Amino acid sequence: MNVSSHTALPDTAQSGSAKILDGALAAKAVNQELAQKIATYISSGKRKPALAVVLVGENPASEVYVKNKILTCKELGIESHLKRFSKDASKEEIIAGLKELNDDATIDGILLQLPLPGQLPTNEILDSIAPDKDVDGLHPYNLGLLFSGVPGLQPCTPKGIIVLLQYYQIPIKGKNVVVIGRSNLVGKPVAGLLLQQDATVTICHSRTENLAGICKQADILVVAAGKQEMVGKDWVKPGACVVDVGIHRLKESTSQPDGKAKSKIVGDVCFDEVKSIAGHITPVPGGVGKMTVAMLMVNTIFAYEQHIGIQTSS
Repeated sequence: MNVSSHTALPDTAQSGSAKILDGALAAKAVNQELAQKIATYISSGKRKPALAVVLVGENPASEVYVKNKILTCKELGIESHLKRFSKDASKEEIIAGLKELNDDATIDGILLQLPLPGQLPTNEILDSIAPDKDVDGLHPYNLGLLFSGVPGLQPCTPKGIIVLLQYYQIPIKGKNVVVIGRSNLVGKPVAGLLLQQDATVTICHSRTENLAGICKQADILVVAAGKQEMVGKDWVKPGACVVDVGIHRLKESTSQPDGKAKSKIVGDVCFDEVKSIAGHITPVPGGVGKMTVAMLMVNTIFAYEQHIGIQTSS
């Protein structure tokens, strides 16, 4: 998906010298395209697409994320089904529930909301989701397709980063891209997708020597380190595009009138520093996170199209 090819670019807001890559704006364009596509399918007599969300336990953050995903489904015309398990549910119970969804021909996508309670084997449970319904793109089969360059269900956050760069017409081909982070969720798959876009990619991590020096050579810097405000302006090449995948909620010492501590959301990049030197930068919140949800919807429709016999590329 490349929404920039038929979407007029906005007058991008500026903060310091950096132009802001507004994930909410790009996600809105993606969702509008999807809503039109879904409406066309339904008006032609096809069934509605359907996403099943599986939630284990009562993690407050997960509850918010799930609520937002279900709301987006409703806005686009996608049926949503929420399947809950208690925090004490066994691996066997959850896998049995996932098998029921695998076998249900009216369900196109299955999302297992992470993180799971600590006692559960996340990878084993994820692997029990049918690859053709794995809308998170985390099944080994789908990751294999990605690294083979074959269209399929791709991890949502990495896919969202590519679409965001395309929306703002950030050149990728031939550019020097540095990715901080080597997780299966973001670091490795975003490197694979960038390679497909003909970038020259370096993956860095906690054991990388001269990390700051390597980052400063990047035309595009993707930061998925999981460490709050790790990247400052001394790590960034002037004019570089900085994509911040991190999100951290910090409690501030100042209290509200009701006695509750205020909280501040930051990323892996020190935004206030880096915005003065970068050419483009994603905000936190309002950047990559918005694209992640949009790509979940894109993946759901991709799976739906395969299930109803419409062959498309991812």
